[in-house]
Amino acid sequence: MSKNPFDLGGMANQTKGMKAAQAVGQVALTSAQEIAQLNQRAAQELSSRMQAKVAELMKTQDPKAVFDYVHAEVLQDAAKEVAEYQSKLFQALASGNKELSKIAEAMIKESQHDLIHFVNEATQNSPAGAEPYTSIFKASFNSALENFELIRAAMTGSFSSLEKNMTSMNQSSAGQKTGSALKPQK
Repeated sequence: MSKNPFDLGGMANQTKGMKAAQAVGQVALTSAQEIAQLNQRAAQELSSRMQAKVAELMKTQDPKAVFDYVHAEVLQDAAKEVAEYQSKLFQALASGNKELSKIAEAMIKESQHDLIHFVNEATQNSPAGAEPYTSIFKASFNSALENFELIRAAMTGSFSSLEKNMTSMNQSSAGQKTGSALKPQK
């Protein structure tokens, strides 16, 4: 416990935490805005295409021709649009994921640095005869550093796994998009 009630180190740590929270919030906001724009564009494009398709259908008198048209054009176009939308959405999510990973990595490194500084300061100022206690303290500290490394490794693995899954899903939707484009239309 610090003797000074206005511990500047504590205030600096709070400031770091606030900045990290702001950075995470900014990444989330940017991703949400990008996704909202994707949704708005997709809705506008869908609306205009649907109006055009309905106008074409209204001109057709033959029910079989309407069915063939809906099957051949409308459904395939809708499948392509969904695949394109998914691809854009995955790209937006992957970008946000990378930013969050960078922020988390920086926070972990700062915490490790702060802990090392704290232990060095605490052991340098220990009274004579406290060597066994400082030894235990340093062993606990080394254990904490190992835990930080485990957390960092788990976090990195989690982010890379999420990115691989999004890439796989994006490739799958791209395959669907090209697959539906290759089907013969009547």
